[in-house]
Amino acid sequence: MPRLSLYKPERGNDYSFLDKQVFEMFTIGGTDINIHKYIGTDDGEAVKDHTQIQDLLFLENRDRKYDQDIYTIRGIYNVQDIDFDLSQFGLFLSNDTLFMTIHINSSVKTIGRKIMSGDVIELPHLKDEYAENDFSVSLKRYYVVEDVNRAAEGFSPTWYPHLYRLKLKQIYDGQEYKDILDLPAGEDTDATLRDLLSTYDTETQINDAILSEAEADAPLSGYDIGHYYTLAVDDHGKAEIDTVEDPQASRPDRPGYDGYLVTGESPPNGSAFGQGISFPDGPQDGDYFLRTDYLPNRLFRFKGDRWLKVQDNVRMTMTNGVNRQTHKGTFINNTNTDTIGGETVTEKQSLSEALRPKADN
Repeated sequence: MPRLSLYKPERGNDYSFLDKQVFEMFTIGGTDINIHKYIGTDDGEAVKDHTQIQDLLFLENRDRKYDQDIYTIRGIYNVQDIDFDLSQFGLFLSNDTLFMTIHINSSVKTIGRKIMSGDVIELPHLKDEYAENDFSVSLKRYYVVEDVNRAAEGFSPTWYPHLYRLKLKQIYDGQEYKDILDLPAGEDTDATLRDLLSTYDTETQINDAILSEAEADAPLSGYDIGHYYTLAVDDHGKAEIDTVEDPQASRPDRPGYDGYLVTGESPPNGSAFGQGISFPDGPQDGDYFLRTDYLPNRLFRFKGDRWLKVQDNVRMTMTNGVNRQTHKGTFINNTNTDTIGGETVTEKQSLSEALRPKADN
């Protein structure tokens, strides 16, 4: 009499019988999931299939391509509430990950291969027909597969697996999912899925509003010390100090406070001043002049027979897109080029490297 054993080296009739019962469970109690099959990358220069990595440095596939056909299989998962976590700085989603189980053999037979990271799953039963917007189509929910493993509960008494356990995350409006988000949102509309699902425009408006408020509250870097003291001045902008015989001498030589990034382009008492790349002829004692050929711009005061430095204009606007006269805008982000030894080099390149003799080949 042969020895009884549920495990056999080959997948026989016992395995096939149990696999059919497992698949029947998904047919009866599972939900439809639409799979957008990941087929590879195409950046316009190199085409790679789904088994290759586009960028070996960052280990990512950015220019993803998806199959035009949509495959439908059955899946089972536990529906859970998505809550916002406000216990830290910022806004975080605490339950935005789904774990779903699918039948191995039926999924491989449907899509032609094992489901893998990068595949996008659409859950039709999560459409929101009553979303508060002006669109006439329902909002769909899309998740990307991040990880695939054999589910522990999917092993039968024959010791063979029948289920895959998928880890899913909601997709975002990124370069990776351009192929999917450019699809039409419905049959009777010209809108794309990006128009419905993307929060890019809203986030941009919020960011612009924050920047506008910040520029209004703090237009310049550093510290504003103008409100820390006041000087009584007459109609000509001169300080009203009766004990000083010469009115010109009543103008302060420097601000009343020293510190990090506290001086600007205006004189300490706010009187009128000129500016340019060279000092004017015939200055009067006590005149102020801003030299714009200095970096940062430097304010001088004429006293006696010479111009004396008063302060540097170190308080600069931090608005992006503005030509800021700082090392951050002219040295770190310098894109200018020059010709040294008959060779065009960028300003970022070290001059010692550019002038170093090249070794003979």
